[in-house]
Formats: sequence, structure tokens, C-alpha cells
Amino acid sequence: MATRIEYREEPCKSALNPVKGMGFKWSLNPYMGCVHRCTFCYVRAFEKRSDRPSDDRYGTSIRVKTNIAEVLRKELARSTWQREQVTIGAATDPYQPVEGKFKLTRACLEMLGAASNPFAIITRGPMIVRDLDVLVEAAQRADVSVTFSIPTLDEDVWKRTEPSTAHPRQRLRAVKALVDAGVKASVGMAPILPGISDRPEQLREVVRAAREAGATGVWANLLFLRPGTREHFLEHLAEDWPEQLPLYERLYARRRAYLGAEERNPLRAEVSKLAREHGIRDRRKVRLSPPPEPEQLSLAL
Repeated sequence: MATRIEYREEPCKSALNPVKGMGFKWSLNPYMGCVHRCTFCYVRAFEKRSDRPSDDRYGTSIRVKTNIAEVLRKELARSTWQREQVTIGAATDPYQPVEGKFKLTRACLEMLGAASNPFAIITRGPMIVRDLDVLVEAAQRADVSVTFSIPTLDEDVWKRTEPSTAHPRQRLRAVKALVDAGVKASVGMAPILPGISDRPEQLREVVRAAREAGATGVWANLLFLRPGTREHFLEHLAEDWPEQLPLYERLYARRRAYLGAEERNPLRAEVSKLAREHGIRDRRKVRLSPPPEPEQLSLAL
């Protein structure tokens, strides 16, 4: 039985959100809530902290910020705005199915491009190829990059942990379309699930496929389990891979959210080695980029 999704059309007061502790300063989310309903989604931790449902109810109610593009246009025009990079999709995939109707993400990309403002997109949605024209134009005015989340190509793992996402092979085809058009597009293998999607042959399969798609880069990270995400993920783990529960109880003992360097570094080293073996780097035939900043002219007396 299909899950019923509620879409709430609600205007927003601000479009750009200041971010702390995430590796970037500004985020933009045309939607809130996500129909992908991945069992490992770290946003569930934010929902629990805000006293909102982080269990199976998360993803059944989507907020549609109907006026976000106009609000963004005004914020980008402020004299105090420094044209810093904006990350789109850090809290909610910007290519929700309803984006086909509302086109809010596309409108925001148009605003950022018109303002020559750099931006990065994180997505699992191949719908992004619809906006290839906007991305190409924006990439000629500012730094533009796209990261496709593709943690695994294992069919069973994908179906059980990312129940409502597009097939990973569809995402790889989208990577190829973007790269062929000159847009920088990489693959993020995250999260890798210990004992489930971290076998060498599983990692190799993703890296090889990323190379075939022309990905400009590839990186990996392990699962982290903060309150909200932790309860939901472990509940599904007990259903899908009960034999793995002892491993997770040991790795994430005492409410540990992040795995340490002793677990993290070998994984990253393995993916880096595979990337070198397969020659993953920026191989774009056309590399779209903004024109260089004009140099200040000085008059010699």
C-alpha cells in the first residue's frame, strides 16, 4: 500500500539559512520533509531535536515554500550579501517528486545564476537533468557543483534502506548527463553501512560505475547515528539484518553517534585507492567556469 503524502503550501520568511558545523555557511531548502524516507537519514535527528516525528511518520508531510524564489532574489540583492556559496539539499533533497509541479528548485537556481552566486547541490534525484539548461548557464557565471548521493549499487541494500529513491543507476546516468554538458558532478558514497555495504567488492562496484559515468570525484563516509536517526535505523536493522545488531551495538555503544578514526580512516583509504586505480578525476571535455575576476588596473606614472 502506497504511503499517503501531505503537501503543505506555506510561504517562507527567509530563504538562506546560516549553518554551523556542516562545512558550509549557508543552506537553501525549497522543501522541508523528504519522501525518500531513507532509514539512515541524519535529518531525523534534527526532527527529534525540534520535537517533530522522526520515525516512519517523517516524510509523510512535505512543506512547500511557495514564495522561496522571490525571497531568495531579495536576499541575494542585499548590499550586505557577500556572494558566499549556498548549499542546496543539505536538509531535504531539492528534487522531491512534487518539484515537477512547483519548480521551486529550478526557480532558485535561476535566481542564483542571475546573481552569479556560487552554489552546490546535494541530491539523489535524477530529475535534476531537467534543469541542465539552468545549470549550464549558472556554471558560466559562478562556481557550480553537484554531488549525487550513491552509497551502494547493491540492489537489496538500496531497496531496504532507500525505499522511495530513484535507482542508483538512474543517478549515475544523471551524473553522466551533467558531466557531458560541462557541469562538475561527483559521487558521494554516504553513508556506508558497516557489515552491510562496506565489502571491498561493493565499494569497488560504485567507484567503477562512478568512473564510467565520468564523475569528477568520489568520496565516502560512514553512517552516523544521532538520537532520532539511531532509533529509526536500528529498528529497521532488526527487521532487515538482525544478525548485524551485535556489530552495531558494539560500534555505536554508549550512544556513540560517530565512528572514530580507527573505523573511518580505513574505509576512506580504500575508496581513495579505488579512485586512483580507476583514474577518477575531472575529465570533462568542456569545463564550464565563470570568467576570471577583473584585475584592478593601476596607472604607472
